[in-house]
This record gives sequence, C-alpha cells and structure tokens, in this order.
Amino acid sequence: MPVTAAAPHTHWSPDFDALRRQDPELAGLVLAELERQSTGLQLIAAENFTSPAVLAALGSPLANKYAEGYPGARHHGGCELVDLAERAATGRAKALFGAEHANVQPHSGSAAVLAAYAALLRPGDKVLAMGLRHGGHLTHGSPANFSGRWFDFTGYGVRRDTGLIDYDEVRALARELRPRAIVCGSISYPRHIDYAAFREIADESGAFLIVDAAHPIGLVAGGAAPNPVPYADVVCATTHKVLRGPRGGMILCRGELAGRVDRAVFPFTQGGAQMHTVAAKAVAFGEAAAPAFTAYAHQVVANARALAAALAAEGLAVTTGGTDTHLITTDVSGLALEASTARGRLAAAGIVLDVCGLPHGTAHGLRLGTAAVTTQGMREPEMARIGALIGAVLRGAGQDGGLRGEVARLAGSFPLYAPYPAHI
Repeated sequence: MPVTAAAPHTHWSPDFDALRRQDPELAGLVLAELERQSTGLQLIAAENFTSPAVLAALGSPLANKYAEGYPGARHHGGCELVDLAERAATGRAKALFGAEHANVQPHSGSAAVLAAYAALLRPGDKVLAMGLRHGGHLTHGSPANFSGRWFDFTGYGVRRDTGLIDYDEVRALARELRPRAIVCGSISYPRHIDYAAFREIADESGAFLIVDAAHPIGLVAGGAAPNPVPYADVVCATTHKVLRGPRGGMILCRGELAGRVDRAVFPFTQGGAQMHTVAAKAVAFGEAAAPAFTAYAHQVVANARALAAALAAEGLAVTTGGTDTHLITTDVSGLALEASTARGRLAAAGIVLDVCGLPHGTAHGLRLGTAAVTTQGMREPEMARIGALIGAVLRGAGQDGGLRGEVARLAGSFPLYAPYPAHI
C-alpha cells in the first residue's frame, strides 16, 4: 500500500484569513514558520505534521468551552456536545490500543506521567527508571523535575558492549530496592523494549509497572512496535510524535485503576480540559485506525533503518548498530566534532535535529527521527540522500549555501500543505 503524506496540497487553516486581517504581525510569523517547516528537513524525533483535519479541530469553537470534570459530571453547564467529543476520543483510544480505560485530558506527556505518579505513588516512594544519561526522560528522576524532587529514583542503564537495556541489572536492582514502581520508556532508546520482561520483574518485586510510551505509541497504533498495554498497569503517552495528532498526552490503564487515574488528572494535577485539543486527539485516533496509517508506521521504521545505514556509511557511529523504531542516535566524535557544533552546522543547512546524551561517557550525540519526513511521503531513496547530505554538511561542504538550496529542493519536492498566495 503506498504511503501518502497526511495532507498533500491542502490548505492548513480555514481561518487564516481572519488572523491575517486581525493581526498581520502574527500572521506573518505563522507563514514564516510554515515556510521554515516546508523548506527544511524536520528530523526531530519528537515532532511530526498533523493533518488539516486535526488542525481544524484545534482551531474550532470547542476552544471556547470550559469543561472541568468528565463527561456526564462537569462543573460547568453546556457541555453536552464536548462530552460527545471526549467520549469519542476515549472510545477510539481504547479500541486503538486495546485498553480498558483511557484518559485523554493530560495537556502533555509530562502531565500524563505526573498524573500516573499521583495515582500510584506517595512522596518519598522508591522508583526504578532508566537513568537520564542512558535515555531516561526528565520525568524519570531528574533533580530539576518534580519526579526527582518528590520521589526516590534509582536509574538502570544499557550495556556498554551493545547499548541495549541490561535486564539482568534491572532485575537485580528491583530485588534489592523493592521499588513502589518501575518505569520503562526512553527518549533516545532506538530498540523495542521487552515489556513482558519488565512485567515479570515488576511482579517479582511487588511494583507497579508504568510504561512511558511517548515515543513508540504511534508505531504501536500502526502495528509496527510491541503494544505495552497488556503488560503495564499504566501507560503514559503523547499524542503528537509518530501518532501525528495534536500536542498533548493521554493515559491508558487497567479498569481497576480508572478512578485513581481520573482523579489524579482532575482535580489533582489539572483544571479544565482543553476540549479543542481533546477533539483533535479524537480525529488523530480515527486517522490512526485506518489501514493507511499501518502502512505509514511501517514505512517510518523502514525509513529509520535506511537512514541509519546511510549515516553509518558517512562515518557516523550509530548506537546499538541500528534501530527498530523511528529514532536513531549517533556519535559524531569520530568526525572530530562536538554534537552541538554538528547540530549548528546542520541547522544552517536546513536540517533540524536534536542533541542527546550518550551512555557510558561524557560525549553527546545526535538524535534523529523519521516520522515527519515520512508523513511528507519520503521513502528509502530519500533517506539515502538525507544521509549523504548530513555527511557532506558535517564534513564542512557547502558552506557557501549550496547544500541549503539542495535541502530546500528536496523538502519542496514533498509538500505537506499547499501554500497560501504570496499576496497574503
């Protein structure tokens, strides 16, 4: 089945003319951002492009409605229609992931994790999670984050020889610490996680299993990654990234935890739900249930593997030797470059990506993702070209701007949204 872009040749906002008339300054900034996205290669692993249908829901009158509480039990009147929108979102999420319960109100992935901790933990509880240097998220115990301030985190890591999670270490730490919860999930781990192994370790130690699936959840929706729902007590996720929905979070959990999770979201950690975003999540879940999304998710992985191979051919050290997912991490020290310098050179050429920490050392590397370029319709041949462009930029070629033009031409060959006429 061919993989198509989410919205080729489609205007991205039905209300842009109103913005242009009311606030030309902000309209200009929006158009400039559209041009930036359209003329560069967006390789940030946490980003994607939504469909015009998702954008339409985000820009809808649902943004006007205050809806504290849950369907049928709101603190404000006039919620009959937004109740239907939220029920559509939760019903579609449960069907898509095989979950007994879904809460679609979290404003972000971090908010979803906060609510999961609030539902299952008390301040001072011991938690075992991936160490930050090994790919753990800020909500997995960073001292700068609520997680590190309120809970007693211990980090597990990846093996030095393979870069893969050391499940023996996780088991040994769980037996020693007897944590209240074990968290699995990462912002930079490019391989599938063995959720069954984590479930077994959690059961042995009497811990809750919380899966932070912010990155792979879109691949799960498309059948291109293992589903954590059957193994986890609670799954936290974002609705953007590979899932191609609006910026926001969600929680999936077992039925017996539904009340605890819902109360942890509202009223404990959040106020009113953003109903325009909830509706946009419903749209994205509906899109992800279509056969075309399955093809898309598998193409995302195929593209990531092709890009990893191309980067290796250019002399970049790809961690774990490849990827099972949408993301790739690489070490650029072999090119006598620091990661921040490499990111700057690539940004100047219109190639946008991230820096991430690398385990077992002080160096940083580059983190790339293929979700957005796959949404545009790119496939393996384009990944080979992108890898060659990255290699050329990092070797110092094209500093006269020539490679920037080549990047723009490649991106422009796969338009996502039709541009508005130049006169607006």
